[in-house]
Amino acid sequence: MIDDSRDPRRPHGSPKKNPTRAVSVFIVVVVLLVIGTVLFNAIREKREFDQQNAQPSAASDVRPAVPAIGASH
Repeated sequence: MIDDSRDPRRPHGSPKKNPTRAVSVFIVVVVLLVIGTVLFNAIREKREFDQQNAQPSAASDVRPAVPAIGASH
């Protein structure tokens, strides 16, 4: 009775549903969500780490890019 083509609930000529396709789509979606979550957390933690370890540049640390004129005559 499982493959009864006279079943009134199933329209004539419609293909049977494949339950493995739904499971495979679900697994792919879950894997993509996990990868996205890991990447999001890694980027967020890197930004927090960079903000905490940023060294403020003092005015005394700034050096001129061009040497002074006549410095080594």
